[in-house]
Amino acid sequence: MLLCDIGNSSYHFFDGKKNYKKNILDFNPQEITQQVYFISVNAKIKRELSFLENWIDLSRSVDMHNYYETMGVDRIFAVEALQNAVIVDAGSAITVDIVKSGHFMGGFIYPGVKAMNKAYENISPALSYEFNFDLDLETLPKNSQDAISFGFLKTLYSEVTSYDLPIVLTGGYAREFKKIFKDARVDENLIFTGMQKIIEEKKS
Repeated sequence: MLLCDIGNSSYHFFDGKKNYKKNILDFNPQEITQQVYFISVNAKIKRELSFLENWIDLSRSVDMHNYYETMGVDRIFAVEALQNAVIVDAGSAITVDIVKSGHFMGGFIYPGVKAMNKAYENISPALSYEFNFDLDLETLPKNSQDAISFGFLKTLYSEVTSYDLPIVLTGGYAREFKKIFKDARVDENLIFTGMQKIIEEKKS
């Protein structure tokens, strides 16, 4: 079974054992002849794939009444994978979604690491620092790098931990955030787990 999570810049594949990516600009989906279950936040690619019979849009199999209309399909499938958790997807934006007893309770979107770095830099070049994910969130900072890191990370940490649920980290910055959320679990294949679950439900 081949799964594919399509973003704005790449096709992210998972074959059940390993995952790999193909750049949207130079990959031709017609090269694949086997059946592919996919989700896509890229509307253009989604339209193009609708003409390929072996590419199956798995988002059509989800009960959207459980979610809101503009919610990203990648977030939806991450929620579908879990029963009780706070899901932190740390990518270009940071999305936080709450699921209890298998039900989506709501979520919020926070600026990503690069966006926040840029925001501080736009205030003043003197605030152009990389975030320190090793800082102690229980101690007020006494230097500029830790001060901006604290302002960004402590706010997010306090909100995420307030739900008293297991924390699952995914996305490109998941392992950096693991330094802050020490008890969290990193799951780089979370969306694919959700896709597999929906496929199994379709078969039953």
